[in-house]
Amino acid sequence: MDQVIDQSKKAGTATAWVKQLGPHAGAEIHGLDTGKPIGEGERKLVHDALMEHGVIVFRNQDITREQQADFAANFGELTVHPFSPHLDDLPEMIVLDNDGDNPPLSTDVWHSDEMFRLEPPLGTLLRAKIVPRVGGDTLFCSMTAAFEGLSDGLRSFLSGLEAINDFKNFKRLYGNSQEHRQRLWEMMDKFPNPVHPVIRTHPVTGKQAIYVSPQFTVAIKGMKQDESDALLDLLYRQTQIPEYQFRVHWQENLMAFWDNRTVQHYAARDYLPDRRRMERITLRGDLPYGPAGKSYSILDPDKARTDPILENYQAAGESRTTP
Repeated sequence: MDQVIDQSKKAGTATAWVKQLGPHAGAEIHGLDTGKPIGEGERKLVHDALMEHGVIVFRNQDITREQQADFAANFGELTVHPFSPHLDDLPEMIVLDNDGDNPPLSTDVWHSDEMFRLEPPLGTLLRAKIVPRVGGDTLFCSMTAAFEGLSDGLRSFLSGLEAINDFKNFKRLYGNSQEHRQRLWEMMDKFPNPVHPVIRTHPVTGKQAIYVSPQFTVAIKGMKQDESDALLDLLYRQTQIPEYQFRVHWQENLMAFWDNRTVQHYAARDYLPDRRRMERITLRGDLPYGPAGKSYSILDPDKARTDPILENYQAAGESRTTP
């Protein structure tokens, strides 16, 4: 059922309401100007829609970057991405400006944002400023629906597992020079491999979701590599099931807001060599937890050293010889 909230007490605003767009993910907020201050009723409407649908869209949001950041701040603390380019005067905003001469980096891989963090982002707000003639859609997948679609036996087995994650895709940004290697080592120290539960429990809804991705997940803790690879491949393929997906076809000034704890996304690069410019704000998240327990760092001496795969990753981080 569509939700409606009366904004008539706010001058110049209309009635805001939510329309569901997909069976497992996706909804649209109508009648809300995100460039203006919002009240608690509007904030709750957006928050509840995000919790229920995983990803929500707002059309025709011709707002400034500062207004986008202010709107996002109603739902959490803004963060600065450690690898992606951002604005000097607004470091919390990432500018993704891509074309044939500057293709995107690994956005066409299913993922939840920044799983290399011990506390990955709660949510992401992405607004389109320049859209290509054709293509450039973003696909979303409900990892809650993906988990619920598995057999009872597999769900039970997965609930006791943990996965090692890494910022492996961003390591391509560093060259082989001593300066680049030193900078990479510094980032490895700043973001040691987190171990997240394979099945994550949402802190608000209580629903469970698959929490591994080909962009950031390295291995299942405690498994042989071939066993881990086979299981991860099975879980990765759940994102390819159309019934779990929701697709955003970008238009200028369309803004999407998604919950990284329940959906993953894939940004198609089929628009190249055309230009696509997006502006993104990310919200600080919480420590993931699930049936297997809470996330922890690979450097945690009470847990990380008990697993041979984690031993290998820790040893790799310590091997810093210079030419």
